[in-house]
Amino acid sequence: MRLITAALLAASVFGATAAQAEMKLASKDLTAGKVMADAQVFNSFGCSGKNISPELVWSGAPEGTKSFAIMAYDPDAPTGSGWWHWSVFNIPADASKIVNGASGDKKLPAGAVEGHTDFGTSGYGGACPPAGDAPHHYQFTVYALKVDKLPLPDTAPGAMVGFYVRANTLAKASLEVTYGR
Repeated sequence: MRLITAALLAASVFGATAAQAEMKLASKDLTAGKVMADAQVFNSFGCSGKNISPELVWSGAPEGTKSFAIMAYDPDAPTGSGWWHWSVFNIPADASKIVNGASGDKKLPAGAVEGHTDFGTSGYGGACPPAGDAPHHYQFTVYALKVDKLPLPDTAPGAMVGFYVRANTLAKASLEVTYGR
């Protein structure tokens, strides 16, 4: 009996891992493990990038996905809590892409909402680590959610969006790039 219970438990754990491993995230603008292009770098705080939100394309969402959310986060920011660079939520379940430059230009899928960044505004806020810091890591993650909509306004800060996103996640896929100056 214990052997059967252990086998069933292992199958459920490994089955869940395999299902989550199917979700993938890609971008023509961001290459995992590489340096972020100036096009996605912030244009303020001493940085002179173009602050264009990157294209993101995902696939392999699990059955039961009712919406998506995207979060961009820098865990290396010297704040004690990282830095939220972008949050987009209430992306419809039939979406599988955010086009380059979608932030702020009405190019997001219908119904999608951009929350506030740690720069204090909604929309995409590109990389801009302090001069002289080691290169920071920028994590772009798409989440498949089990709810149609998160009950949040467009003024919601990244940490609050992250709380609701993680409470409703079915699967996720990430890619990480770096940037330093």
